[in-house]
Amino acid sequence: MAGKGDIVVVDPRDWQIIPAENLVAAYQPEVQTQLLATVGTAAAAQVMLESLEVGTDGVVLRTNESEEVRKLVGYREGLLRGEALTLEVAEVVRVLRVGMGDRACTDFCTMLNQDEGLLVGNFARALFLVASESGESQYIASRPFRVNAGPVHAYTLVPGGKTKYLSELSAGDEVVTVDATGRQRTAIVGRMKIERRPLILVEARTSDGRHHSVILQNAETVKLLSAEKQPLSVADIAEGDRVLVHLQAEARHTGIEIEEQILER
Repeated sequence: MAGKGDIVVVDPRDWQIIPAENLVAAYQPEVQTQLLATVGTAAAAQVMLESLEVGTDGVVLRTNESEEVRKLVGYREGLLRGEALTLEVAEVVRVLRVGMGDRACTDFCTMLNQDEGLLVGNFARALFLVASESGESQYIASRPFRVNAGPVHAYTLVPGGKTKYLSELSAGDEVVTVDATGRQRTAIVGRMKIERRPLILVEARTSDGRHHSVILQNAETVKLLSAEKQPLSVADIAEGDRVLVHLQAEARHTGIEIEEQILER
C-alpha cells in the first residue's frame, strides 16, 4: 500500500522488532504515504518510532491507562527538546585539588564524538561540558563510549529537561549527551562505575559575573570542552582558560525545575 494513499494505519498486534523494521523500510521517505502503527503501550510506541532510526511517521495509542499516555507524551517532549542547547563561555578563575572522593564513570551503549560529552556541575544552574574519552592518549586506549563524569553528588542532564545525580544513574537509564555546538541526543547508560579517585575543582565565571563550579577526577584523560570547541585536560587547565557551560534555572525538586529562592555555593 506504500504510495497508494495519504495515510496507512497498521495494527502490529504481537509483532516484534523485525516486522516493524520491515514496515519502515517499505515506507521510506521517498514514498508519500504516512505510516502509523497502532500500539498498546508507550514502550511499544518507542519501538515503532525508533525502528531503523527513522521510525514510523506516528503511532495510534490504544489504551485505557492514563499513565501510558503520560509516558508517551514525556517521550515525545524529549524528542522535541532535541534541538540545540545554548552553551555559554565561562572563564576559569580557580583550580583547586581537593583530595579523594567517589567518582562516577559513565559507559554508554553509544559511541560518542570527540567534541561530545555530558553536562555536569556542582549546581543545576550551570553544567560544564565534560568530553568523552574519544581522543587518543599516550596513557590509555581511546574509549569513545565513556565519559569520566564526576563525583557522585554532581548533577547531569536527562531527557525531559530534568537533572539527576550521577549516583542515581544505572544501566538502562537515558541521559542527554551534548556536543560543542549544543546539539543534543539521548544515550543509554550501559554501566556506571563508582570508584575512589583524586578530585579537582574547577571554578569559572560567566559573562553575568556569577561563579559556577564542577568537581572532576584529577586525571589527564578527563577533559572539559573549551570555548574553541577543543578538549582541555583538567591536568593542564589554568586560570584564564575558557570553557563551555550550559546555564539553566537553579532550583530543583527531584530533578524537576521549580520556582524557588535558593542559595548554593
